[in-house]
Amino acid sequence: MNLSEQLSLTAGRQPESDAYIFQGKRVSYQEFDSSVTKFAGALSQLGYGSGDHIALVSGNSPLFMIGLYGSLRAGATVIPINPTYTVDEMSYILKNGDVKAVITMDILLEQFEYMDESLDILHYFAADTGSGIDHSASSLSEKMKSFTSVVAGGDPLFEGPPLNEEDVGVILYTSGTTGKPKGAMLTHRNLYSNAIDVADYLAINAEDRVIATLPMFHVFCLTVSLNAPLMNGGTVLVVPKFSPQEVFAVAEEHKATVFAGVPTMYNYLLQTGAGQEPTFRHMRLCISGGSSMPVSLLQSFEERFEVRISEGYGLSEASPVTAFNPLDRPRKPGSIGMNIKNVVNKIVDELGEEVDTGEVGELVVQGPNVMKGYYKLPEETAVTIRDGWLYTGDMARMDEDGYIYIVDRKKDMIIVGGYNVYPREVEEVLYHHEDITEAAVVGAPDPEQGETVISFVVSKNPLLTEDLLKNYCKEKLAKYKRPSRIEFMKELPKNTTGKILRRNLREQLTNS
Repeated sequence: MNLSEQLSLTAGRQPESDAYIFQGKRVSYQEFDSSVTKFAGALSQLGYGSGDHIALVSGNSPLFMIGLYGSLRAGATVIPINPTYTVDEMSYILKNGDVKAVITMDILLEQFEYMDESLDILHYFAADTGSGIDHSASSLSEKMKSFTSVVAGGDPLFEGPPLNEEDVGVILYTSGTTGKPKGAMLTHRNLYSNAIDVADYLAINAEDRVIATLPMFHVFCLTVSLNAPLMNGGTVLVVPKFSPQEVFAVAEEHKATVFAGVPTMYNYLLQTGAGQEPTFRHMRLCISGGSSMPVSLLQSFEERFEVRISEGYGLSEASPVTAFNPLDRPRKPGSIGMNIKNVVNKIVDELGEEVDTGEVGELVVQGPNVMKGYYKLPEETAVTIRDGWLYTGDMARMDEDGYIYIVDRKKDMIIVGGYNVYPREVEEVLYHHEDITEAAVVGAPDPEQGETVISFVVSKNPLLTEDLLKNYCKEKLAKYKRPSRIEFMKELPKNTTGKILRRNLREQLTNS
């Protein structure tokens, strides 16, 4: 079984039920499945199929949903990309991912014009966003196709090739410690198993209406807010961009029952939610992930809105969910919960041996959701997956009831509003500036985003300012990766081998 087949089964079982609601328009499972089939058929007619990589560069919309499921049904591999990425960030993924076609929005085509000459893209399937931009004279005009027209002209009876469960369905690029993103290869089995297991664990069913306001290109939303409800016949309430007022309005209008978000979102909802409590009266469950939720925030939110928050854990390499606080047993604030169905978490020492209850070690994971490996990176794969276990890089402990607590990150990852930022990637950008001789990046606590990026640099140009360097970063990094503060130093602290001591820099922030 796979996502595409399960969607068709659901459509056959409840054809008139709402698959999703977008900007007031209701689309039934039958209509959605038909659009998926036609788009898949059109891709096949254009020569796309097994082994071909198709990038999906879009915000939350029917374009993303039809593009994802249609590409999968055609046998292609989908590479979701953050549409707010800069040209540099996006072009690296398109090149490294061997992308042949792009599904996107017309307002982004100008960016692709800058990249196209260095890529091997055959087609751009662009959705009309009503921007009014005339692309007839674009350098991409010969490769451009209207997404809407392609779907409308596709074969409604297309059956698609048989999908091997071990074939790669999606490649998710996640920031790497080397400064370059790594493509986590998720098979059809990985994606389906995690979606259906999450849906069952959280009891998501045909009566549920799930708010999808996390970005769909992010694996959290992809599995929990999109795939999971579609597997069991729920309705996806598509919110293009998070705003507290929009979430409250959608929850009220459509009697939403499930909301998934990162702690930052819950903080915004809590701070702006005075008088909005009734909008959540149908909500049976809220889900939190992406980073640890402060216990005080969790308790305040639950008290105000009278709804339970189930905190969980996941990572791109595990499709992503490995643990959730259970619904049928006590929830432990501060814990990421327990093993979900078919997934095993354990805590190990540096030799890979399981530690005693309560002891801190590295969290490792095993299950049908664990990725096939990193695309074109066999050595990185071998380091990350050992003896069938995925090494997460997170330090954790487990109590006597099997509840897991994340203690610290083994690597120096920074989590900004639920997004992973690896210091090395930001440092690489800073090092490329002609005036920078040394750079180090650390995370600092932030009341709104969870953490924020702080950079320490050594410059050979006394006229270089923080504002100039921030403007430079704007051209190279997505907004959430950019340093919010840049400190200039004469020299960065190092150990005897010359390694920069990030720990000392964090202490300096704490003491300042």
